Order: sequence, then C-alpha cells, then structure tokens
Amino acid sequence: MSKEGIIEVEGKIIEVLPNQMFNVELTNKHKIVCYTGGKMRKNRIRIVAGDKVQVEMSPYDMGKGRIIYRM
Repeated sequence: MSKEGIIEVEGKIIEVLPNQMFNVELTNKHKIVCYTGGKMRKNRIRIVAGDKVQVEMSPYDMGKGRIIYRM
C-alpha cells in the first residue's frame, strides 16, 4: 500500500462507539468516524472521549479515517 495522497489531521474524540470506532471532531469542525490503526489495536492503547488524536484519511472518502497516534 502506498502512502501517497494520505491526509493527516488532528482531532478530538467526541464519542466512543462499539468495536473500537470513534466519532472525531477535526480541527476544522468536521465530524468523521474513525477506527484505531493496527499498532494501536495490537498494543491495546486505550482512547477515551476528550483525547486528542492524529488521524489519517484517504482523499477518496473524507467521512472515514484511521487513528494513528494519541497525543
């Protein structure tokens, strides 16, 4: 998989959903649905509402994203 065209933005967790899914409000006030990335899921890094996270999104689907880092 190529990392070309990946958009990285910061956001804040506003709601925790089942199956490690989260509603995230980005810094530009857009709300998207995100899931945890592979390393975060593997190492069982916990994320709660109010945490600031770094999200990567595909330019083809701006409504979904992957959480890659908790700040």
